[in-house]
Amino acid sequence: MKATHLIRFGALFCVLGMSIACAVPSARKTQTAPKQTPAPATQAVTASTELVLPKEENEAPAQAPAPDQSSSAQALKIVRVLLADNQSTAEIKHSGRVYIYTQDLEKKYKVSAGGTLTVRFAGNGQVQVGTLKSNQPIIIEPAKDTLLTWNANSYAGKLVIVPVQHTFILVEHVDLENYLYGVLPYEMSYSWPIEALKAQAVAARTYTLKTLEHSKNKYFDLYSDVRSQMYKGGGKQYPSVKEAVDATKNKVLTYNDQLFYTYYHGNCGGGTDDVTSWNTHAKSIKPLGGASCAYDSHSKSYSFKQDIPYAKVSSYVHGIGLPGSVKSVKVAHRTSTGRATKLTVHTSKGTKTIACNNFRLAVGLRSCKLTKLQLSGKTLHAAGHGYGHGIGMCQDGANGMAKAGKNYEQILKNYYPGAKITTIKK
Repeated sequence: MKATHLIRFGALFCVLGMSIACAVPSARKTQTAPKQTPAPATQAVTASTELVLPKEENEAPAQAPAPDQSSSAQALKIVRVLLADNQSTAEIKHSGRVYIYTQDLEKKYKVSAGGTLTVRFAGNGQVQVGTLKSNQPIIIEPAKDTLLTWNANSYAGKLVIVPVQHTFILVEHVDLENYLYGVLPYEMSYSWPIEALKAQAVAARTYTLKTLEHSKNKYFDLYSDVRSQMYKGGGKQYPSVKEAVDATKNKVLTYNDQLFYTYYHGNCGGGTDDVTSWNTHAKSIKPLGGASCAYDSHSKSYSFKQDIPYAKVSSYVHGIGLPGSVKSVKVAHRTSTGRATKLTVHTSKGTKTIACNNFRLAVGLRSCKLTKLQLSGKTLHAAGHGYGHGIGMCQDGANGMAKAGKNYEQILKNYYPGAKITTIKK
C-alpha cells in the first residue's frame, strides 16, 4: 500500500462500549459449515497518547473506497456486498492491525493490536467507530492477514459504515475471488465433488460480474442473501472451495460475447425451464431456454410433499387485493416440463390468476413443478418435484453429473446450452 501520514491512536484506538458483546439462487439450506476454530483472544483497546507514525510505518490505503462508483468497482473487480441495513449498533472484532478512516481521508487512525470496535449511529446523521465520529462513511480496513468478524462471520475485505437517515448500513468491499470463497459453501455444500464446485464457481462469478454491469444502488452491488447470492464472508476458506475458485479464476460464461445472468437453483425435478416461465420480463436466450437433467433424482429434494397453513395462503391472497375466504388454488398453466407458471385462486368473493413463482415465494412452496395442489380445511396440500425456480443450473444435477465423472465444463454446457466458457482479461 502507498505510504500516507497516519495517527496512531492508543494501543491504539479508544473504543466505546466495550462491555456490550453485529442469485436469485435457491433458498435451500446447504450443509452446515463446521464450527470455525476460534481465533486467539483479542485484547481490549485502550486510549493512549496520539502519535504521528514514523514514515516507514505508514501503511494506510492510498485512497478510500468511493461507495457510489460501481463502474470503478467493476474495473477493479471489487464487489460491494450489503451485510446489514437499519443498524443502530454493531461490534466488529479484528484479529490484528486495522486502519480506520473517513471516506474523505480527513481523519485516519491505526489500531495495531487485535480487539473489538464498537460501531453506533451517533445522531445528527453521524456514525461513530470507537472515538471517531463523522457524517461521512467510515471505513475499517484490515491489514494483510487480519480478519474482521461480525455476526459470527469472518471478512477479509474493507467494512464501510454508511450513515443512512437514523441508522447505518454495513457494506463490505471485497475482491471478486475472495467474495466467491464466501459464496460457494453456502450455495453448494463444500463436501460435494470438486467439478460441481468448479461449475458453481463459474456460475457465481458470471452472475456477480453481470450484476455489477447493472448495479443500481449507490452504496452496494449485491445482497448477502438469496436476493443475490448467499454470502457469509470469505475470511473462512474451505480447501475444496478455494481449489474450485482458484482453478477457475477468470472463467465466466458468455453468450454472443456477452455475460448473462447465470441463474441456478437447488433441484429442477428432472428438467429446467425457459427463464420467461419464471420471469415474464426476462429476455429468453438459448442458455436460459431450458435443459434436460438426468442426474438430480438421487436428492431428497427431487420429490416433495408439503402442507401449507391456510393462514399463509389467505394472507397472500388478501395482500394482492382479492377479498373473501379462499376456496381453492389450482394450476392454470404449465410448461412442457410440467412446471406451473400460473395459478387460479378462487375465494368467496372472486377469482384471480397469479404467477406461481410469486405464490411460491410468499407461502414457502418448494417448487412450482406440482403434481398436487388441494385446499382441504385449513391446509393447502402440495406435492411435486424439485426445489427452487427451476432456471439455469440444477445444483443437485451438477452434483450428480460430477459423481458420474463429468467435468465442470460438461456440467455448465448441459445446463447453459449454447453458452461459451470464456477467460476474462485480468
